[in-house]
Amino acid sequence: MDALITAIRPQDVAREVESILQRGKVNRFVLRPVARGGMVDQERLGAARYAAGLQAVVVLEVAVAAHPR
Repeated sequence: MDALITAIRPQDVAREVESILQRGKVNRFVLRPVARGGMVDQERLGAARYAAGLQAVVVLEVAVAAHPR
């Protein structure tokens, strides 16, 4: 089951991940980017990975543009 993380500050991201882990069985976290994958998003990703632990997968959501026809 995937959980979408929308918190912005890294400490809030970690709290949200911990809260979701306590509520149920989630093994994959998807972070919605706030800085187009920049340093802020990398910090958030690190906070989520640390809070989730080794047993979970944490990824940054990627927007895929439609191909023009």
